[in-house]
Amino acid sequence: MVSPVIGIEIHAQLKTTTKLFCGCLTQFGDPPNTHVCPVCTGSPGALPVLNKQAVRYAIMAGLALNGRIQPVSVFARKNYFYPDLPKGYQISQYDRPIVLGGWVDIPSDGGLKRIGITRIHIEEDAGKLLHQGSDTIAGSSHSIVDLNRASTPLIEIVTEPDIRSASEARWVVERIRETLVHLGICDGNMEEGSLRADINVSIREDDTAPFGTRCEIKNVNSFRSIERAIHIEMSRQAALLAKGEAVIQQTRQYDEATQTTRTLRDKEESHDYRYFPDPDLTPLVIESSWIEAIKTALPEQAAHRRVRYKAVGLSDFETDVLLADPQACRYLDTVADAGIPHPIAAKWIVGDLNAHIKDRGHTFANSAVPPAYLVELLTAIMQGTLSGKLGKSVLSACFETGESPQQIIAKTGQTQVSDEGELSSMVGQICAQHPDVVAKVKAGKGGAIQFLMGQVMKETKGRANPDMVKGLLEAHLNTLNTPI
Repeated sequence: MVSPVIGIEIHAQLKTTTKLFCGCLTQFGDPPNTHVCPVCTGSPGALPVLNKQAVRYAIMAGLALNGRIQPVSVFARKNYFYPDLPKGYQISQYDRPIVLGGWVDIPSDGGLKRIGITRIHIEEDAGKLLHQGSDTIAGSSHSIVDLNRASTPLIEIVTEPDIRSASEARWVVERIRETLVHLGICDGNMEEGSLRADINVSIREDDTAPFGTRCEIKNVNSFRSIERAIHIEMSRQAALLAKGEAVIQQTRQYDEATQTTRTLRDKEESHDYRYFPDPDLTPLVIESSWIEAIKTALPEQAAHRRVRYKAVGLSDFETDVLLADPQACRYLDTVADAGIPHPIAAKWIVGDLNAHIKDRGHTFANSAVPPAYLVELLTAIMQGTLSGKLGKSVLSACFETGESPQQIIAKTGQTQVSDEGELSSMVGQICAQHPDVVAKVKAGKGGAIQFLMGQVMKETKGRANPDMVKGLLEAHLNTLNTPI
């Protein structure tokens, strides 16, 4: 049995309009090489100008992840050659990053485990290689370079080697992604590459043994792949050690198709990059008053929302679904502020409303059913005007027509029948029409009452109040001395 030691480096693109050191747009998906200029392509004589919004976002991340914002940080040149790095170096932060320390709490054995964060630093992204004829560089005939992404602002969040399983690693990335998305500083879209994880994995015999030789798995871009890549790399390293071979420190790539990790290059040490302070950028000096102003203006954090939602009765599943989308959280809070209890609102938002939104390609921000419509619908259900089943029908009609629940109810007459006299008479008629079923109930087959309820619902076209029907049936059958 081997024990893994895992650390993660999360690269998160910041949601700025322009790049880190120039005015080019950061818009995703546009034609290749349409958002480039002399600065981000490294033309001689072009000078960088730091994006203040990127600095603000980095400070927000540091505060939310419990780090210490450094009053002075320094940009450095990280020198290496790669086709999508036109300057021949990456502007990053090395020995003096903008944030030191911090932590993130993850679920563990019914409680929480604290994972340390070493640092958060600002850096620019590289461009992107588009491999031709294959998804991977190994199988491609050639590659072309798209520099639209070059110099997009990133923060790199580096954890301590505190992670001890693949599932813990997944939780770390999920919780950090959740934090950044709720801050509004990163869209968290892993498929588009705006959040990527480098996973450092080593194994040892047990938790008391020295750390083993680590290998880095680059640019893992889904939660499922994070877990799979770690398991595969652990097995590879264990097999080497079992044969008496050494694990070589390497940078590796996870291949989803073959379910393997393969060598990209031997892992570099920091001295290989020949870091030195960027001569074109002065030290970044941050005033404490600005940090305090940013701290005061922070939106509600995901961790706080999680605690708040659990306190008002939401399930773990409902909480996880909602926290995956800050717009869904704002939708829920708006509905709850209008007087709908959180658990009732969450059930509909996570269930039927979410399904309609996904089916139609909407979002919670531009849904055809705004919060006010859902408040109308749920108020009608709570008051007994609509049954839950009718409510689903009305909700669907809202999406189809864009009309409010009240307009649809008025137009279609889809109100719940809750008149006790009307339903009582109908219950008597149904029982008289089905003496054989009544006899089964008399014989102690209580489940047969569901058939009688179904007949009442059929007679009212699903509009009868089911709770009232059940009570009236039980009362009527009791008058017949019927055990139920």
